[in-house]
Amino acid sequence: MPNGTIEITALTSLGEIDAAEWDACASPDASSGRPFDPFTTHRFLRALERSGSVGAGTGWQPRPLIARSGGKVIAVAPLYIKTN
Repeated sequence: MPNGTIEITALTSLGEIDAAEWDACASPDASSGRPFDPFTTHRFLRALERSGSVGAGTGWQPRPLIARSGGKVIAVAPLYIKTN
């Protein structure tokens, strides 16, 4: 990808991105053990998926967004498609 180009991808699960990459953008203080916002950490959002709180049959379909530039993750956003 050329410099200056941003590629945005919608995933179907937080399991498709490494926790460290997600947290570096969504909760930069998480590496110290004290995230700025615990509700945006990979661990929390992934737990929602694993517990069945979101996903098939819940009306909340995960579609986390990832923005990359030069192959590097530069931004992330939790996104859910509401179906009920």
